[in-house]
Amino acid sequence: MAKNALLEIKHSLDAHVGQKIMLRANGGRRKTVERTGVLEETYPSVFIVKLDEEQQTFKRVSYSYADILTASVEVTICENNGEMQLEYIKA
Repeated sequence: MAKNALLEIKHSLDAHVGQKIMLRANGGRRKTVERTGVLEETYPSVFIVKLDEEQQTFKRVSYSYADILTASVEVTICENNGEMQLEYIKA
């Protein structure tokens, strides 16, 4: 069942490769990190985000689909007419 859920998350992200996204991730010790960038690539286990230029610490970050499944990472797809939240809801 979990494998199907991870595949669903991957397929939903595949449709948004090349689009601008906003990530909200757990930074540890009650910290939340927000980053914006472009969804660059999806792989079988992880996805890569190329960060915007004003964020100087890293150029690229990667997260696993399990991070979305466990809600430690939230992905928001930024579209021209507004924002659409992409999250996985457990059944």
